[in-house]
Amino acid sequence: MLQPDDPAVLALGERVYGAHCAACHGARLEGQPDWRDRDAEGLLPAPPHDENGHTWHHPDAQLLAIVKLGLPQVIGQPDYRTTMPAYGGVLSDSEIVAVLSWIKSRWPAGIRARHDAVNAQARAAR
Repeated sequence: MLQPDDPAVLALGERVYGAHCAACHGARLEGQPDWRDRDAEGLLPAPPHDENGHTWHHPDAQLLAIVKLGLPQVIGQPDYRTTMPAYGGVLSDSEIVAVLSWIKSRWPAGIRARHDAVNAQARAAR
């Protein structure tokens, strides 16, 4: 599903990331400080999307669903509190795929290969 080697997709993804994601997840995909620790309001800061985060641990379809539908719906916990909005009414599926493709394109080759294996495992489980 993701297209981390398509220049046109990556150009769109970089623009959309800059406009909708970088403010929280960082211009260099670094996330917010102490992203694993809940803040005073009980919310988790935005995680990194670089190789130090957990984005690459999830298959493409799950990443698309999280961005489109929001984490509470994807995990089946409608009361889960997060600052991450659902982007389904804001971005098209192709824009979401472009953002995720751009993020993947920034990962080192070894992390990309591990993410490919995550996707293969998810396909085999279906």
